[in-house]
Amino acid sequence: MSTTAILDRPADTARHLRAVNHPARVEAPAAPTPEPAQPAGRNLPAGTAPRGFALYVGLDEAKAAAAGVNLGVLVDALRRTIAELAPAAETYATVALAPVGAGGRDVDVVRLALHEPSAIARTKQDEPEDEDGNAGGVVVDISRKRVLIDGESAAFTFKEFELLQYLVLREGRTIERTELVTSLWQGATEEEAPGERTIDVHVRRLRAKLGRYEDIVRTVRGVGYRFDRHADVVIRYGHGTPSPDRF
Repeated sequence: MSTTAILDRPADTARHLRAVNHPARVEAPAAPTPEPAQPAGRNLPAGTAPRGFALYVGLDEAKAAAAGVNLGVLVDALRRTIAELAPAAETYATVALAPVGAGGRDVDVVRLALHEPSAIARTKQDEPEDEDGNAGGVVVDISRKRVLIDGESAAFTFKEFELLQYLVLREGRTIERTELVTSLWQGATEEEAPGERTIDVHVRRLRAKLGRYEDIVRTVRGVGYRFDRHADVVIRYGHGTPSPDRF
């Protein structure tokens, strides 16, 4: 192929100069045009359609700081780019948690923590031996949805476990009652969702089941509740740990 400049009239060069592509010499009929490659994501199960995508980013806070940024700055930059390219796009960002010192590539840890299906499929599913049976203190086992108190399984209801988990995953942050209601009762009607004072009742029941460890759930007067790192509490994360909405 060659590119040739065509001038319609010398006087109008600047206005009419344009580039066109054409064969330099035609020797034989052109070969059939190959079928265009299918766009990515077309090989989908019947009855499904793409609705978006997930981009897993493996980067801990120390590496981000060494690059002169932080995770929040990166998320904001990505959101701005997406808004410029596709103003109608909706975005949601969260942070992946993993135990301190967890090995492996950052991006693999992120995929496991956020329960990405193909990453989970490549991970052995064998349950480990129960190493907490004789443990003292409180074990919040997020991977198995249970709480052990001095080695014994506590009879938490689903909502009581969700409440404790929500606070544990947001360690050090005071959570207002309104946030607990909107986050733990998503989709509930006004009649079904509890009032802010009902949250206090849930917390009292939770503390009663924690027994002598009830103080791990702190009351911030006039605001809400919080969980701070506690010597008597062990957190077991496992795969698919729900991640706090930090961004």
